[in-house]
Amino acid sequence: MVELRYSSGNIKNSNVHKIGVIALGSHLENHGPALPIDTDAKIASYIALNASLQSGAKFLGVIYPAYEIDEIDHGVHNSLDDLTNNIIETLNSGKRFLGIDKVVIVNAHGGNLPLCQCLDRIEHETDIIIQLNNKIIETEGPHGGSGELSMGEVLGILDKSEVKNQTNLEIYGEVGLFKFADARANDPNIEKGAIAIEEEGVYVDLDYGKQLFNLSVNSVLLDIEKFLDF
Repeated sequence: MVELRYSSGNIKNSNVHKIGVIALGSHLENHGPALPIDTDAKIASYIALNASLQSGAKFLGVIYPAYEIDEIDHGVHNSLDDLTNNIIETLNSGKRFLGIDKVVIVNAHGGNLPLCQCLDRIEHETDIIIQLNNKIIETEGPHGGSGELSMGEVLGILDKSEVKNQTNLEIYGEVGLFKFADARANDPNIEKGAIAIEEEGVYVDLDYGKQLFNLSVNSVLLDIEKFLDF
């Protein structure tokens, strides 16, 4: 068998080859007229790939299924069991073929947050240590709002001609989750975001988008550094 040169290239530590980074978002949900339906998956993939490039950790691609709570119906989503099972299957492949024993899951879809309840099961059935990184969700602001619009501009997926229509909430009520009354009533953060969209509107700022990405990539790099200290 060929002896692999694990220390070659621009990597922080040869042990980083045992660490995987995988993107988790949503591929099939509305984000207003200015952003595509797979915005979350593309944002998560950009963060995960760039953290992989900067650290040397293995980029494992993107998870296909996504979950959403019942109160929010703005796309096509899957059960939490289907999402969990798919992650287990994917990570077991990473372990078998690449020798991965630790993984950072970069999540860019708020509907996936209940996955935290399933991490023990995922770790048990994969024998892989998991870190769920939700930094971009914590910092980007309302769904389809200025944060996602600005990151969309960085990625080149934004239709600038439609930004003016992004806050037509009678048609695009998914923006800020404005039309989902039950979700707003049950979650103060959703309510706050919906009010902000209605009262303040949205804007696109390329520098802001870059800042959000830098913050999130650095957060993933910190998770990788912590894994290297094990």
